[in-house]
Amino acid sequence: MSKVSSWASVAPRLIDVASGRSFADLVIRGGVWVNVHTRECLPDHDLAIVAGRFAYCGPDASHCIGPETKVVEAEGRFMIPGLCDGHMHIESGMLTPAEFARAVIPHGTTTMFTDPHEIANVLGLRGVRFMHDEALMQPINIFTQMPSCAPSAPGLETTGYEISAEDVAEAMDWPGIIGLGEMMNFPGVVAGDPKMLAEIAATQRAGKTVGGHYASPDLGPAFHAYAAGGPADDHEGTCEADAIARVRQGMRSMMRLGSAWYDVETQITAVTEKGLDPRGFILCTDDSHSGTLVNDGHMNRVVRHAIACGCDPLIALQMATINTATHFGLERELGSIAPGRRADVILTSDLTTLPIEQVFAGGVLVAEDGEIRVDCPHLDWPEDARNTVHLGKTLSDKDFQIAAPEGANRVTAKVIGVVENQAPTKALIRELPVTDGCVQGDPAADVCQIALVERHRGTGAVQNAFVSGFGYTGNMAIASTVAHDSHHMIVVGTSRADMAAAANRLGEVGGGITVWKDGKELALVRLPVAGLMSDAPAQEVAASADRMVAAMADCGCNLNNAYMQHSLLALVVIPELRLSDMGLVDVTRFELTDLFEG
Repeated sequence: MSKVSSWASVAPRLIDVASGRSFADLVIRGGVWVNVHTRECLPDHDLAIVAGRFAYCGPDASHCIGPETKVVEAEGRFMIPGLCDGHMHIESGMLTPAEFARAVIPHGTTTMFTDPHEIANVLGLRGVRFMHDEALMQPINIFTQMPSCAPSAPGLETTGYEISAEDVAEAMDWPGIIGLGEMMNFPGVVAGDPKMLAEIAATQRAGKTVGGHYASPDLGPAFHAYAAGGPADDHEGTCEADAIARVRQGMRSMMRLGSAWYDVETQITAVTEKGLDPRGFILCTDDSHSGTLVNDGHMNRVVRHAIACGCDPLIALQMATINTATHFGLERELGSIAPGRRADVILTSDLTTLPIEQVFAGGVLVAEDGEIRVDCPHLDWPEDARNTVHLGKTLSDKDFQIAAPEGANRVTAKVIGVVENQAPTKALIRELPVTDGCVQGDPAADVCQIALVERHRGTGAVQNAFVSGFGYTGNMAIASTVAHDSHHMIVVGTSRADMAAAANRLGEVGGGITVWKDGKELALVRLPVAGLMSDAPAQEVAASADRMVAAMADCGCNLNNAYMQHSLLALVVIPELRLSDMGLVDVTRFELTDLFEG
């Protein structure tokens, strides 16, 4: 975490600098102070910084300047707090914490609240500790939420490891743990599951924040029961009614703009049109892959988008700074430009387009004009964290055959329907042909095959089903070991031979994403750490991801950020239909369901 001493240890120096008895390390002079406490822009103000914290924020810091003080001329630019991401998963960036930090610092992100439940499913508590430890090494603030649900839906999937209530209680004493990660097992909370309630209780006893995840459109008694169960926020809302319901229950509504989740525009009207108090709203990214981070931005992208959706720029900034800090009990520590807080500040010449011109974290210049100016140290990841793809055998096209009911020449099948730019899927019904006793996809009707390949224990097991919405044509396949949340391997394709080749390729390289067409590999993104992340520079990973996206388009896919949709096809806590290592899951009922009707 940014190397800033505690307030208590430097309070005498802060007071001395503010009073003029001592001199600041750094003064930023002549800027417009964007005060997120009062929602004001105050021209011709100065900021004096010592020991990584703001000591003086006022109209004239000349009394804080000594012979050794560095002075930065703001030249009338806006001085805004460093941006905070209230809910996100580093693993979704395909990067380790160090490389994720390196990618987002030039975009003005100085604080992240991260939930490493992806690696928890692969490596358990040990994997969470790796993420936590590398996060603490970074020049910005990366707080870790202890994952709550691995598996996310007990009885419907098998993870590499499970997280217990005892694991949660242990992690609450780690220095970088800020709370409990998103409580995805919302049916468990609604039902009063003792394990889920024990995790929540352990978090609340530690005085920390419980993250929420209520992925259901039902705002009746089940939603009220979930709110009573303790989660303090929720990011699964997709419409204005969702946002309003959450804040009325005393939860923070976290509105996300990730690589594929566009949920800000449909919810922010609760503030811009209904006039609700914006203190109950937080902006976040949830899932952003490396291509988005490198090419489009991070929290600066979300703030710009909120403004483009009609939000007042100062309110949008509050939702990405002070609101977030207050939610996690850190209002006196970060999230604003005010005395005593960590000196995380951005200089920008425009509040609407938000160019990120200079970024300071803990009073240190960490980025300027899009270039990072500091090192982001790496953890030495052990070999067993880089060897996590265990297929148990070489797969063949026969592993991807779907046997038809005896004597059938057509079947009525349940098909997972992908919804562009949203996490939920649709449960579709389609008539599919049978050839030589095997059910076939129907690419002409946009129905292809999906398979989940077990990769944690080397069982060689494969579950097969059908999916619609990607638009794939010809003979192709895409395979990924990023398959939220249990992170087996998801393979989608129109050719069983290509599906087998793609799956075997990922077993060979130790994880990642690969796209095949007509028996040849078009693109490969290597993700050797837990099959989820790379410790290569973000630009390199993003370039590989760009080639992957282009290869998907070459196979006929026309969805926006289709890879993110692909990676969620096994997420058995978001309706309506998903595929796990146990079979097809009806997530409206939280039960396994048959592939064929009748």
